[in-house]
Amino acid sequence: MTPERKVRILIAKPGLDGHDRGVKIVARGYRDAGFEVIYTGVHQTPEQIADAAIQESVDLVGLSCLSGAHLHLFSEVARLLKEQGAGDVTIIGGGIIPREDIPRLKEAGIKEVFLPGTTLEEIVNWTKENVSPK
Repeated sequence: MTPERKVRILIAKPGLDGHDRGVKIVARGYRDAGFEVIYTGVHQTPEQIADAAIQESVDLVGLSCLSGAHLHLFSEVARLLKEQGAGDVTIIGGGIIPREDIPRLKEAGIKEVFLPGTTLEEIVNWTKENVSPK
């Protein structure tokens, strides 16, 4: 019997936002909870993120944006993944995101949006309930 593969998570900071403290905390929280985590760093383009997600065969892409460009950047990552045959990858987002933007993000394919104040436990539990390895 082979052990079940761990959920693979790619964490990325799209765009020009260089604030990465929160996203590093989330990445560490995922790792500590037993997930396999790949952190791509700051200043990633949507193309770089989509390519990395496909190359790494991830189950979840977590995007963080504090710059206000979340609608364009998150939607572009979702579009590129679908376009490249990886539309089954779950995408979540977090950062400074106005509540009124959340429905538009979900329409674009972002499964969940975590706002400031969300605990690591909430994020990890949501992931355990909603994402399984391919």
